[in-house]
Amino acid sequence: MNERHPLDLRRCEDCGAWWALRPYACAACGGTNLQWARAGGEGEVIAHSTVHRAPDADWRARAPYELVLVRLREGAVLMGHAAPGVAIGHDVQAREFTHGGRTLLCFEARRPP
Repeated sequence: MNERHPLDLRRCEDCGAWWALRPYACAACGGTNLQWARAGGEGEVIAHSTVHRAPDADWRARAPYELVLVRLREGAVLMGHAAPGVAIGHDVQAREFTHGGRTLLCFEARRPP
């Protein structure tokens, strides 16, 4: 089974709302016409945490590492890793990296336009 890319989210074709979870119906309008779409990966950090006690030996080798919650421009909220120096309120862009055979997201601060 192929795993979906972390930026592949459900989008309601009736109202345009985006969902990081995989709902059966849109919580905004109740519509059931939900399609897969790739989000752009830009957003704002709304929460930040430093992990010192990793869940297994593989992640312990990387500790401490940063995790963030990011509200994407599309409105959905995703969790991902963060580049050093990323903090709450920062505008960020997702980049992908592979760990343990899985594609994960790391959010980096966006440079001003």
